[in-house]
Amino acid sequence: MNDLESRQLRYFVAVAEELSFRRAAERLGMAQPPLSRAIRELERGLGVRLFERSTRQVELTAAGQVLLRDARTVLEAITAAARRTRNAGRPAPELRLALKADFDAGLLPQFLAAYRREPEAIPVELVLGGRGEQEAALRDGRADVAVVPELADGRGLDVEPLLTEPRLVALAASDPLAARSSLSLSDLAGRVLPDGRPAELGGLPPGPSHRDAGVQQSAARGSFAESRRPVRDLMELFSVVEVGGVIWFVPVSIARRHARPGIAYRTVRDLPPAEFCIAWPQDCRSPAVAAFVRAATAVAAAAQPALTAQPLDLARSPDAGQRADQWADAAGAAPSPGLARSETNPVTVRR
Repeated sequence: MNDLESRQLRYFVAVAEELSFRRAAERLGMAQPPLSRAIRELERGLGVRLFERSTRQVELTAAGQVLLRDARTVLEAITAAARRTRNAGRPAPELRLALKADFDAGLLPQFLAAYRREPEAIPVELVLGGRGEQEAALRDGRADVAVVPELADGRGLDVEPLLTEPRLVALAASDPLAARSSLSLSDLAGRVLPDGRPAELGGLPPGPSHRDAGVQQSAARGSFAESRRPVRDLMELFSVVEVGGVIWFVPVSIARRHARPGIAYRTVRDLPPAEFCIAWPQDCRSPAVAAFVRAATAVAAAAQPALTAQPLDLARSPDAGQRADQWADAAGAAPSPGLARSETNPVTVRR
């Protein structure tokens, strides 16, 4: 057959994701008969069946599953090429930096300041999104580089470890565990994280038995975890923790900036640290991206000793604010960084 067209792939992906020609046609804004014809022509051209159809359901064949994986990659690449080309062709191109607000170990102002000293630096646009959205932004061309906590999907990306930071557990101040100064993961059995994972796993993906148990435990405790809607906003997350629905493992830099009377931060002796990395598209040859990676890794390396040594009892001590500022000075971080506040460090922000 002739080379596949992006239109054919878009049609196929819509049907494969919806598993319904009617819903796929509605999603594409077209009538169902021409969509069905287009899929039949695609199957005829490839010489394979992509779907098993019956009067009751539509299912992907093995060949269809292979095409779905590759078609998504191709469509992402086409979209990314168009976005990157438009950005490069602007009178003043920008470096689009994707991150989740506050998930920068308190070092974002230092990253930006160090980057601006690089000869290849260009203006920066911050692309803010929810957790896990940064990888997608890199693949589909909305971002050029990203600071990522807990990289979930590294397909098509180059990744450089940036730094690690201790984590605390955030729980409701009324939780009986808040009366203790230090905990272990086993103490958290029966509690769940905002995404529904069992807390005693330390944030690792659960196996089937743990997953089922976590759902039952969250329901028994009146948790919000059984809702499939993700908690995107940091203040919303704190509110859910505050009422006792879930607990959350929070980097110390965030706990230091967000003291709340309804939340207790406690150390967990065997809790792994938060791991931050910097990621960018594979085969990227942008001097601006290389300059940012160079600047950010240098700042992170200089700050790592102070990040590792920072006190973990900030939320319990009456002089927590003073000691947090002292730690920030030692790490070269701002106690309360603003994303676009500094007159000497201007950035644009897109959400």
